[in-house]
Amino acid sequence: MSSGRLHIKRKRVCARKRSRDVLKTHLTPVRKQGRGAGDGSPPCPPCRRSSSSMAEGRVVEFCSDSEDLFGDYDSILEDSSILAKLEDAEQHEILQSENLQSFRTLQPSKDLTSQSPEDRRTDSKFDELEDKAFEELPPSQLQFQEQIQDQAKRSRLQARDKISTPSHSVSEIIEGAEETNAEDRSKRQRRSVADQLKKTMLGNAATPVGVSRTAALKEAVVSEEISVAMQAMEAICADTTDLGPFFGLPSKVKELMHKLRGIQSLYDWQKTCLNLDCVQQRKNLIYSLPTSGGKTLVAEILILRELLCRRKDCLFILPYISLVQEKVRGLASFGLELDFMVEEYAGSKGKFPPVKRRNKRSLYIATIEKAHSLVNSLIETSRLENLGLVVVDELHMLGDGSRGAVIEMTLAKVQYMSKATQIIGMSATLGNIKDLRTFLGAENYTNDFRPVQLKEYVKLNDTIYEVDPKEENCFRFSRMLNFKYSSSMQKLDPDHIIALVTEVIPIHSCLVFCPTKKNCENVAGMICKYLKEDFLQHRETEKATLLQELKASGNGSMCPVLRRTVPYGVAYHHSGLTSEERKLVEEAYSRGVLCLLTCTSTLAAGINLPARRVILRSPYMATDFLKRSQYKQMVGRAGRAGIDAIGESILILQEKDRNMAKDLVCAPMENCYSKLMQEDGKGILSLILSLIGLNITSSLQQMEEFLRGTLLFVQQQQLCVDRSLWDTMQRCVDMLKEKDLITITGTDSLSPTLQITRLGRATYKGSVDLTYCDLVYKDLSKGLEGLLLNSYLHLVYLVTPYDLIPQCNPDWMVYFRQFTLLSASEQKMSAAVGVPESFVARKAAGQTVKKDMDLVVVKRMFLALVLFSLLKETNVWSVAERFQLSRGFVQTLLSSASAFCSCVLHFTEELEEFWPYKALLMELTRRLSYCVKAELIPLMEVAGVLEFRAKQLYNAGYKTLTHLANADPAVLCRTIENLFKKQAHLMVASAKMTFVCLPDASE
Repeated sequence: MSSGRLHIKRKRVCARKRSRDVLKTHLTPVRKQGRGAGDGSPPCPPCRRSSSSMAEGRVVEFCSDSEDLFGDYDSILEDSSILAKLEDAEQHEILQSENLQSFRTLQPSKDLTSQSPEDRRTDSKFDELEDKAFEELPPSQLQFQEQIQDQAKRSRLQARDKISTPSHSVSEIIEGAEETNAEDRSKRQRRSVADQLKKTMLGNAATPVGVSRTAALKEAVVSEEISVAMQAMEAICADTTDLGPFFGLPSKVKELMHKLRGIQSLYDWQKTCLNLDCVQQRKNLIYSLPTSGGKTLVAEILILRELLCRRKDCLFILPYISLVQEKVRGLASFGLELDFMVEEYAGSKGKFPPVKRRNKRSLYIATIEKAHSLVNSLIETSRLENLGLVVVDELHMLGDGSRGAVIEMTLAKVQYMSKATQIIGMSATLGNIKDLRTFLGAENYTNDFRPVQLKEYVKLNDTIYEVDPKEENCFRFSRMLNFKYSSSMQKLDPDHIIALVTEVIPIHSCLVFCPTKKNCENVAGMICKYLKEDFLQHRETEKATLLQELKASGNGSMCPVLRRTVPYGVAYHHSGLTSEERKLVEEAYSRGVLCLLTCTSTLAAGINLPARRVILRSPYMATDFLKRSQYKQMVGRAGRAGIDAIGESILILQEKDRNMAKDLVCAPMENCYSKLMQEDGKGILSLILSLIGLNITSSLQQMEEFLRGTLLFVQQQQLCVDRSLWDTMQRCVDMLKEKDLITITGTDSLSPTLQITRLGRATYKGSVDLTYCDLVYKDLSKGLEGLLLNSYLHLVYLVTPYDLIPQCNPDWMVYFRQFTLLSASEQKMSAAVGVPESFVARKAAGQTVKKDMDLVVVKRMFLALVLFSLLKETNVWSVAERFQLSRGFVQTLLSSASAFCSCVLHFTEELEEFWPYKALLMELTRRLSYCVKAELIPLMEVAGVLEFRAKQLYNAGYKTLTHLANADPAVLCRTIENLFKKQAHLMVASAKMTFVCLPDASE
C-alpha cells in the first residue's frame, strides 16, 4: 500500500432494504487490483468483487445497502486516523522486509528455526497497531477485535512454521527463500493488513445494532448542532431568542435552503417572526401577510425545527391537491437529506392510521379533508401526542363553507386532546382576527411586507386611475390609454384588453382573470387574433415543443384553442383542462415560454404563478360580485420577486359598477365566521358524531365543555340568534339518534350516556356526508342481493359520487347509444338499480314517460357509464368526446370517484355484513386513482408524475419505482425528452421518498 491517502467512494445501487446476512456481499470493494509487492509485475485484470490487496492511489467504490441509498454522508471507512496508522504500519513492514533480505544475504548460515529480531519487531509493531489503532473504532466493532487479532497472529505463526520446516537443509531453505520469501512475506503481511481492515469493516456492518445504520450515519452529521439547539430550547427564557446556528436548526438546513431553493438570507420580517417570544415558547401563532410575502418559508423552518430538534411529527394542511403534491415534491429532498419522512395525504392517498415508525419522524402534507381523517385516526390510536406541530395554510378558509367547518373541527380536536401540540396559522389579513386568536389561544403577527411593490389601478373607458384610499373617491387619475383601435377591433375588444397586455408581453408576463371558463378561451383567442407576427418568433422552438407535449398528453388529441394560441405565447387555464394540460401550461408559463394566461380565480388560490401585470377582466366571478379577499388574492399575483421592480394590477370597470368597486378596492377586509351551523347544522352534526365515536365525549356535559373550544362558541352571539348553542347541541343529538347513528342510554335523565352505533362509526370513519350515509348503506345492502362480479359496472355505480349528480345533464341519444353497448348482464344490473332500457329508449326518442322515475338514479348511472368507459380505455379525451362532456369535467369526475371510493371502502370496513366489498373496493380505488395501464401505476405513485410523463419514463427503461429512485438526474434529463434539470432532481427525490414511505420499506 502506498503512503498516499486511500480515497474511498460510496456507490449506492440498490433501492430495497436487504437483510443483514447479505451485507458482506454488497459491501465488497469494486475496484482494480493493485500492483504486486514490488515485483514490477503488471496490474491484475479488473475485478468486480473481492481482492487480496488494496489499490495504490485508486478510488475504491463500496456498494452499501439500501439504508444508505438515500443519504449523502461519509461512512466510517473515511476515518483517516485508522487508515494513516495502517499505512505507517505497512511502510514499517516493507522496510523491515528489505533489511531482513539484506541480512540473510550477508549471513546465510543463520539458524532460521529461531525467531528473527525483525519478526519480533514486526510482532511488536502489530501489537502496537492492535493496541492503539483500534482504540478509535466505534463500539460496534470491538467484539471483532479479539477475533481479528487471533487470526493475524495465527497467520504469522504459520508463516514462521513454513520457513523453519525441519525436513529441509539450511542451504535449500536459503535458496528457496531468497527467491520467494521476500515476496511471499510482503504479500502475506500486506494481505494481513488489508484483510484485517476489510474484515473489521465488514464485521462492523454485520453487527446487529439497536437502530438502523442509516439513522446512525445521518444523525451523526447533524447531531452536534441539533443537540445544541435542543439544549437551548430546554433552557429557553423570555430574554433568549438565539437558539442555534440557523433559528435553532443545524447549519446544514441553511446550506440546503441555498442549494435547493436558492435562498441565501431571510427577509427582516421572517427573522422577526421566527424570533418572537411566542414562537420560542411554542405558543400558538397566527401570522398575516399579503400574497407572495414569503409566509410559507417561516412555516417550513418551524416544521423542520419540530422534526429535527423536538423529534415530533408535523401536519401541514393545504387547501388543494395540486398544492399538496407541489409541497411534497419540494420537501422530499429535505426529508432525504435530514432523515425524516414526507407523506402525502390527498385524493385517495394516505394510510389511516399512519405507519408508526420507530426511528424517523414524519411530515404529513394533507388536504383539509384528509387532515381531519388523519387527526381522527391519531386520536383513536392514542398517538396524537406524537404530533408536535400543525400548520394551516389559508387559515381564513375557516369561513369558507363546508371546508371551513372541517378545518374548525380538526383544530378544535387537536387543541382539546393534545395541549402540547402547537398550531401555526397562515392567513390573509382579516377584519376579525381577534376571534381567531381567541379560538386558538394564539398570538398574532401582522406585516404588510411585499418583496415587490404593488400598484393597483382601475380602468374606466380609456382612462387609467390609480387606487388611493386617501383620495375622496378612492381613485386618482394616472394616464390615458394610447393605443390605436380600428373599428373592428373596437367591437371585438371594447375593454381594450389587447392594449393593456401588449404593454408588457412578450418581454414580461401577464395574467388575465376572467369571470367564466368560456370567457377565458374567448379572450385568449381574441388577443391572438390581433397580435403581431413578431410574437410567433419569440421562443419559437420551445413553443413548438410545448405543442408536441400537449398533443402527446392527449394521446394525439389537442385542444383547438391551445393549438391556435400557444404559438403566440398565450394559453388559457381553468378546470376544463386535464391535469396533464394544466401541468404543461403552468411549467411553460413559469419558464417564460408562455407570456400570457387567461384564467379563472382558481389559479389565484392554487399554484403560485406570479406576473408583472394582473388584469381583472371584470369585478364578477360568474354572476357574483367579487369579495375583497378574492380581489386581494388575485392582485397579489402581481410582481415576481427577484425579477420585477414593481407589480401592477388593473381592474376593468363599467360605469355601473363604479361605486361597488370603491368598496372592493378600499374597504377593510371582511370578517371570518364559523361554518359549523351552515346547511342546517351539517358541520356540528358531523362534529358531535365523531366526538362520540372517538370517545372524546360520552355525555352532554363533556360535549358542552368541548364546544367551548370552538370558533362557533366565540361567535355564538352573532351566529346563534334563533337558538342558543346548547339548544342546538341538544337538537343535533336528537337528530343523530333519529338517524340511528347514536344511542342514548343511562338512568340519569340529566346526564345520559351517549354511544355510537355501527352505522354511526362507519359514517364518521368513512368521512361520509351525513346527507348520504343512509343512502350509501341502502345502496350497498341492495347491491349484495345481486352483485355483478363479471364487470366493474356495478361497483363503479356504487362509488359514483352523489355531489356531482346535479351537474349532470345527459344527452339522451348518447345515453341510449352507450347503454346498448352493455352486455345483457350489465343491462340487467342497470334495470335492477332503477334504470331500464325502455326508459332510456323513450327519452332518446323524445317520448314522454308516464312512469315516475328517480332521476337521481338515472343521472348517477350515466356518470357510472362514463367512469366504466374510462376504466376500459383510460383515455380522457376519447371518453369526453363520446359522452359529449368537457374533458375537465370527466377528469374531475374521475378524481371525485376515486376519493369517494376510498370513503366507501372505509365505510364497509366497519360493517361486518359488507365484508365482500373490502377486497373489491380496494382494487377499484387503485384503478380509479390512476386510470392508466397497470404497468404505469408504480411510477404514478410519485407526486406530480402524470400519465404522459409515466409513459416517457416507462419507455426509457424506468419501469419501477426502484428504477426511478436510483436514477441519476443528469442522465434522466438526457434520456427523457423535454425534462429539465430541476424537474429531474425533484422527481428522483420524490421517488426516493415515496419508496421509503411504503409500508414494507418502513423501519
